[in-house]
Amino acid sequence: MLQLKRVYEKAEIRDGTRILVDRLWPRGIRRSTATIDLWMKDVAPSKELRKWFLHEPAKWPEFKKRYMAELRDSRAFSKLVEIALTTDPLTLLYAARDTKRNNAVVLMSMLNRRLARIRRHAR
Repeated sequence: MLQLKRVYEKAEIRDGTRILVDRLWPRGIRRSTATIDLWMKDVAPSKELRKWFLHEPAKWPEFKKRYMAELRDSRAFSKLVEIALTTDPLTLLYAARDTKRNNAVVLMSMLNRRLARIRRHAR
């Protein structure tokens, strides 16, 4: 099971492995007490793309296109795919307030597609 969750929400046993997928460490979360198993900042959007987007809803369609292009050639994304193939459940954590328009939503979509393709070919 693959799921998304804001890093500020309470950790639960059903979260399984919790991976932070933001480039910046979330404000107000202490590293020493964070319930985060892995921080994969390299799978997050590039610094330039993040600064361009600034969570402006009007830029969302273009942000998705650009971020998906970054992920296609990303070693970090390939590593995340490997983790997802062997880890269940898996929760992708993000800090953004907007739960519908953030990098984790795009990442989850790409990850689900890649996993489905891999599983189809494995049959």
